[in-house]
Amino acid sequence: MSTTVSARPRPRGTPGGVQRRRERLTAFGMVSPAVVLLLCFLVVPVALAFGLAFTSARLVSPTPAHFVGLENFRLLFHDPVFARSLRNTLVFAAVVVPVQAGFGLALALLVNTKVRGTTFFRTVYFVPVVTSMVVVSLVWLFLYQKTGLVNHLIHSFTFGLVTGPDWLNNPRTSLPAIIFMSVWQGVGFHMVIWLSGLQTIPVELHEAAAIDGADRWARFRSVTWPGLRPTRAFVLITITIDAFRLFTQVNVMTQGGPVDSTSTVVYQAVHTGYDQQQTAYASAISLVFFVIVLAVSLIQRFLTREKD
Repeated sequence: MSTTVSARPRPRGTPGGVQRRRERLTAFGMVSPAVVLLLCFLVVPVALAFGLAFTSARLVSPTPAHFVGLENFRLLFHDPVFARSLRNTLVFAAVVVPVQAGFGLALALLVNTKVRGTTFFRTVYFVPVVTSMVVVSLVWLFLYQKTGLVNHLIHSFTFGLVTGPDWLNNPRTSLPAIIFMSVWQGVGFHMVIWLSGLQTIPVELHEAAAIDGADRWARFRSVTWPGLRPTRAFVLITITIDAFRLFTQVNVMTQGGPVDSTSTVVYQAVHTGYDQQQTAYASAISLVFFVIVLAVSLIQRFLTREKD
């Protein structure tokens, strides 16, 4: 005679239920520091910037802030300094993104070989990345001086026929000088990213292409470049974001000058918000800049997406 035992639901407070609650509390305790940091340094500042952009708030003012609607944005789009800063930012990004990505890929291809000394060159190329941007900017500030090393090398290599300009005090050369320094400082990081992508491509594909008689350029075009599609998208997006948030080099080396020739959107927002204490206007600049960067990133992501 067989008996059937019906499964009864485990009552609340049993060891299994207590264990699950402990696991949830443990998970919440482990994630809570990150959540608090995100709220304090990302969500709250973004919300404040969005709200302040529509007010007359100042950093220090006896007059309380009041709602002004789109007045800050109207002033912004008629501000010649903002137009110059936006143009400088776009020029910087348009030059740095392809040049830094191209040089990074070239260096990755050079060090992606099994020859003696490869590790040494990988380290040398990566040293500027781990150096503080403030330190790098100060070093290049001295190199770019009228009597600095850059002009001394130009004078020596041209046998005294060419005299270098005062790079950072000339409106025509100040932004190109910062562009060159920025590419030099950041190319090592993207070299490592490209290198990691190169090492994910199976060696058998290169060997098969070589057996078929393909030369190096043909192997790069048909094997290497298609295999770098995910890496390519990541590199382009990260370089673009870094280029748009250009600030440290300008703040240390030129302070936006001469004649706003190196002023960028981020530098103008910080300068306006803290030095001029126009918090609401700086928030409007930041909000417009956020929309521009978001649009560029989405377009870039769409163009580099995986296609079926």
